[in-house]
Amino acid sequence: MKNPMNSSVEERQTNAANRRAKGEFVRGVSGFRSVLGEAEFPAEPGRYHLFVALNCPWCHRVTLARNMLGLQESITMDVAFPGRTNEDDPVAPNLWEFNPERISSLTGEPLPECTAETATGESYRLVKQIYMAAGSNEGSVPVLFDKKTKRIVNNESAEIIRMLSAQAEGLGSTHADRPDLYPQISTLRSEIDTLNAQIYTRINNGAYKAGFSADQAVYAKAFKAYFAMLSTLEARLADGRPFLMGKAFTEADLRLFPTLYRHDPVYFLRMKLNGARILDYPHLWRWLCRVYALQGVAESNALTHCRQGYFGRSWNNVIPLGPFAPMPYPKAYLHPELATAGADK
Repeated sequence: MKNPMNSSVEERQTNAANRRAKGEFVRGVSGFRSVLGEAEFPAEPGRYHLFVALNCPWCHRVTLARNMLGLQESITMDVAFPGRTNEDDPVAPNLWEFNPERISSLTGEPLPECTAETATGESYRLVKQIYMAAGSNEGSVPVLFDKKTKRIVNNESAEIIRMLSAQAEGLGSTHADRPDLYPQISTLRSEIDTLNAQIYTRINNGAYKAGFSADQAVYAKAFKAYFAMLSTLEARLADGRPFLMGKAFTEADLRLFPTLYRHDPVYFLRMKLNGARILDYPHLWRWLCRVYALQGVAESNALTHCRQGYFGRSWNNVIPLGPFAPMPYPKAYLHPELATAGADK
């Protein structure tokens, strides 16, 4: 029987080292896969903690779920600086760092959302150190952490959001009208799973395949698949449905949102996905604005972190200041009318 918590779509790891050497971006597999709600990790208010970075779209999934499910008071959270450690770091470069005093090159000031590490009792500076204490060589975020046993529960974002949804009541949700991200209807679950896989492969991970590949052919394949899927989703929403599955917001919407939220202000340039803006897809644009207006969504992320994290690691570390037309982002997400009816394809 399929484990309903196993919602991840993992990339094929065959010849991963050789593929990376040839310029392909190959995402690794998360190593901590315990299930929240089972005897080892019961659903209890105040017991669990999240380590995240707001520029990371996989973390964005988790912060969205935490906010939309009303778990902000029950599940505590630490936020890493959006740029990794530098070459002169005493431990190593390219590591996630908890450093609320670190200066953003975009703003010239510390980013107010960044925190110290508060869950382990050790005040670790690096996410890597949390993994090392668990005997692991991993270093990724997000991480779902058990403050009671001081153990990592899970570091696969797709599974974390599904577990938070399934266990929201036991975890102490404050939202009586919280969305049911994965409804107990087998046909609907099957449709969500199918769409999740397509969105992950062509959109979520597809953006990274395009932007971080050093091979023109690999980039071109990812670029074409990304925009073909945007067209498919645009057509899906053309029948007037408010969300991907129909009238109700589900896990499929939640998993699509972080990538499309980043597309116009970040991915269009940084990931070389300059075929079109989401603003050029009127149904998708209005869907994006509709989701952004839902309770807890706007507060789940910060485009300042996204800009700092993606462009701050580029070859010259210079962060673009736009776009400002037709309106600065994220203010633009409050204006579904920017995609006019006359622009419909």
